[in-house]
Amino acid sequence: MTRQLCQAILFVLVAAISPAAHAQSFDTKARAAFVYDLTTDTVLMAKNADEPLPPASMSKLMTLFMAFEAIADGRLRVDEELTVSQHAMDYGGSSMFLRAGERISVEDLLRGVIVLSGNDASAVIAEALSPDGTEGGFARLMTDRARQLGMNNSTFTNSNGWPAAGHRMSVRDLGILAQNLITEFPTFYPLFAQEEFNFDGRVPANSRNRNPVLSMNIGADGLKTGHTQEAGYGLVGSAKQGDRRIIWVITGLDTAADRAVESERIVTWAFRQFAEREVVSAGTELARADVWMGLLPNVGLTVEDDIHLLVPVIGDNAISAEVVYDSPIAAPIRKGQQLGELVITLEGLPETRVPLVAEESVVEGGFAIRLRTAAQVLLSKIAPQQPAADGT
Repeated sequence: MTRQLCQAILFVLVAAISPAAHAQSFDTKARAAFVYDLTTDTVLMAKNADEPLPPASMSKLMTLFMAFEAIADGRLRVDEELTVSQHAMDYGGSSMFLRAGERISVEDLLRGVIVLSGNDASAVIAEALSPDGTEGGFARLMTDRARQLGMNNSTFTNSNGWPAAGHRMSVRDLGILAQNLITEFPTFYPLFAQEEFNFDGRVPANSRNRNPVLSMNIGADGLKTGHTQEAGYGLVGSAKQGDRRIIWVITGLDTAADRAVESERIVTWAFRQFAEREVVSAGTELARADVWMGLLPNVGLTVEDDIHLLVPVIGDNAISAEVVYDSPIAAPIRKGQQLGELVITLEGLPETRVPLVAEESVVEGGFAIRLRTAAQVLLSKIAPQQPAADGT
């Protein structure tokens, strides 16, 4: 494996950041937190991010995700009406105040889960999609689907986050879930910004969305709050300012006011202390790699697309960039074929790995080239070894 320090990239990165205090010196009083820049695929904060914790109503996002999938593949229709079971009606806590035996449209149930955080509405959807018609059966499906999405620290025992032994999610998993909701279901995502849903006029006092960030004028448009005595106060949020979108998850706070304050602090920090920079243009040659048995002795390594990184707007962070590839590279080589990686590391942030591709095609050499290469290998093996210097 060959590793080459790429001085040109280092220069560009250093030039993009002026020396001052560290932008990453930020903490939150939340027990666990995860902040992710969706636009540049950058994790900005991960505090106890993989610890399985009680998610409270934030776990309803998994029920919604699976409902959206069912609508997308035709197993469920938004105008379809589902019957409310006694089990669903009996749920306490946040509610749509549904009555056993009545039929409610899927569209109203979705709004009831998102805006009103209805435990009953979530259970109705779960029973409709469960293989055995029970909420427990749907919870097992939730756990299986979570694993498929890479949510390895999530286990569900119900559809709504009602306190139960073993019902757990990590804040990183909630971030993964939020990302999938935003990117996979752009048609449904605007529902998360709805601030009021007065279902059937039943309880006007219960018609407001509990998400405090929707009215803060910070670009927030989702997603879900959660609270139980065991979990504390939590929130899965997303905000868009300009071309950037961030996702954040916090949990374990003492009060609803703390939840709102910490959310605003995180959004302000993420947008004001970091900026997107183009550090390499597509087609820029970053290195030349030796070629084995090729008509050309080496091949240029480049990137197919412009590379944009999220960097602190202030800070004197240590930066490094390396070109990594196996050398020599055997011909034939196809233009655009991935041959290595550009690894960029900025202190305080995860490393960025970008594929490096062949700048041009290299065909296999003819008989003369193969003969010369074989001779060079033979000579290198029989050449006398130089004695090691005697160090004192």
